[in-house]
Amino acid sequence: MKHAINLAAFLAFTVAAPAFAAPEPRVYFIEPKDGASVESPVTVKFGLDNFNLKPAGDTTPDSGHHHLIVDGAPIPKGEVIGASATSIHFGKAQTETQLKLPPGKHQLTLQLGDGAHLSYGPDLSASITIDVK
Repeated sequence: MKHAINLAAFLAFTVAAPAFAAPEPRVYFIEPKDGASVESPVTVKFGLDNFNLKPAGDTTPDSGHHHLIVDGAPIPKGEVIGASATSIHFGKAQTETQLKLPPGKHQLTLQLGDGAHLSYGPDLSASITIDVK
């Protein structure tokens, strides 16, 4: 009888208890702020919440490293993030850089990729626009 009461109490608690979802991962710019006027070289600092920052080649689940895309859009989920002068990889899990940019407005897109440089898609990206003086 005691076990039946304990089981009933347990079931009542688990049904009534709210479900707690894990916080969503988030990629963001610490600096510069969106709309900032800056001088070149621009200090760019990357933020990442609720996800593991790991270097390229590390295939730990729920981990990755930053890629900075200059004047480009987020990469669709599952596509390889190419490397070029405007698609910069931070494969050592770096969280900041100095970026030389010509004067004018520029869009910076921070894209998280996995250990094989596959994009986590727009959900794990952030974009800002800056004005380089």
